[in-house]
Amino acid sequence: MKLIVIYPQPVDYEDFNLLYNKLNISQEVKPYTVTKFRNTPEGSPPYYQMGSMPFNSLEELQATLATSEMQEVAADVHRISLGEHHQ
Repeated sequence: MKLIVIYPQPVDYEDFNLLYNKLNISQEVKPYTVTKFRNTPEGSPPYYQMGSMPFNSLEELQATLATSEMQEVAADVHRISLGEHHQ
């Protein structure tokens, strides 16, 4: 079982990367992988980046999503994609 977050093409790539790198996703708590989508001869893909985090069970996924750190990350997904800075 995996939690997958897919980010659309950002308004501002530099701003997206800056905000994404400030997220509090700890590799020590749960390993995750990041995949960046690249342009092809056909053009730009609809998505910019995907994050994937494996879980052993639904209960483990739910417990992780209930943590304050993951709640903060989830709230930031939309804001980061739109290039909105933290207030």
